[in-house]
Amino acid sequence: MDKQNTNLGKQAILGLQHLLAMYSGAVAVPMLIGTALHFNSAQMTYLISIDIFMCGLATAVQLFRNKYFGIGLPVVLGCAIQAVAPLQMIGQHFSITTMYGAIIVAGIFVVLISSQFARIKKLFPPVVTGSLITVIGLSLIPIAFQNIGGGNSLAKNFGDIKCLATGFATVLIILAFQAFGKGFLKSISILLGLIFGTMIASTLGMVSLEPVAQASWFHLPQPFYFGAPSFEISSCITMIIIAVVSMVESTGVFLAIGNIINKDITKQDLTKGYRAEGLAQILGGIFNTFPYTTFSNNVGVLELSGITSKKPIYWAAGFLMLMGLLPKIGALVSIIPVSVLGGAMLIMFAIVVVQGVNMLSQVDISKSENILIIATSIGLGLGVSVYPQIFQQLPKTLQLFLGNGIVVASFSATMLNLLFSKRNKNK
Repeated sequence: MDKQNTNLGKQAILGLQHLLAMYSGAVAVPMLIGTALHFNSAQMTYLISIDIFMCGLATAVQLFRNKYFGIGLPVVLGCAIQAVAPLQMIGQHFSITTMYGAIIVAGIFVVLISSQFARIKKLFPPVVTGSLITVIGLSLIPIAFQNIGGGNSLAKNFGDIKCLATGFATVLIILAFQAFGKGFLKSISILLGLIFGTMIASTLGMVSLEPVAQASWFHLPQPFYFGAPSFEISSCITMIIIAVVSMVESTGVFLAIGNIINKDITKQDLTKGYRAEGLAQILGGIFNTFPYTTFSNNVGVLELSGITSKKPIYWAAGFLMLMGLLPKIGALVSIIPVSVLGGAMLIMFAIVVVQGVNMLSQVDISKSENILIIATSIGLGLGVSVYPQIFQQLPKTLQLFLGNGIVVASFSATMLNLLFSKRNKNK
């Protein structure tokens, strides 16, 4: 009995580690959108709390594999960061209710096309998936460095010595537990890095408990909190495009996790995974939150911890929903300094790069076409990730696609692979 309780305790701690790995990305979207739309404190409190709750619910929907939806992989879902700019634009030019109407329509679209979209699996051999996963990791690393520097690269105090000290101290702590820790301590190195990093930051005056004191004790989800959804054609089309972009990213994450746990991801798996994300988007629109997509952050956690069971993810989903209902608990997690989160992100995102490189090791690079596919796709994807504004003169619709380095890398690798495969068949 004690052993069972111990195992449950360890699963819960591992789940907390997954939660902390994705938390900053999850709360960034409501904060950015709420600020842009000039939400008051009550509206912002609701938005963040219900968003956290919905992250947990969306994760649970994806975990509970059944006949119709749920890929059943150890994945965590959070807000799609690529949706921020379009949602801000819709909310400012039309209304908040138009924003949520577009999210619901996009979710329905994903559910309807999921089985057809799953047919693209054959377009993702190792040369394509390896390039895609490598670009996902490389495009995320600058975000980690920005957080280590304080979060806002335009701020005058960006790169403050306290931020650098706590960020890189967190990196060193994680590395120390990986190098010298054993068993369970080694598997929760990220969590320990965040805890000790926050303790160091506290001694430097970087931690405030004020958010905890101000947060309410209990908050219930409320459908259509900001009003019944309204529908506008261009807004709906915009969010459908964003949904397709998210599906491409999720495909890469699903295949990467399948590679980690040695599971072949079938067309049926992908169909259920897409349907779960579509359902999560519909629920996001109903409860006035956001589109939800599979987070690539947690791929690094799986690889680093060596624990690929779904059980910790169930705990993470439960914790997220509890935090959404009890804002004081959610606020407690929010006191972790952004520089400390950045240190943990640096390790996790770099591991995603290594995972991509590992997938590319299966590719025969003696063939010049494979070298060209990898080089061109990574080059284009990373270039766009660093300078997405290179396409700012193009129409907005094209910018939604071409301004996303992951999508550009995926499109490039897929098209080049098809081109060279067809050429080889014709020889």
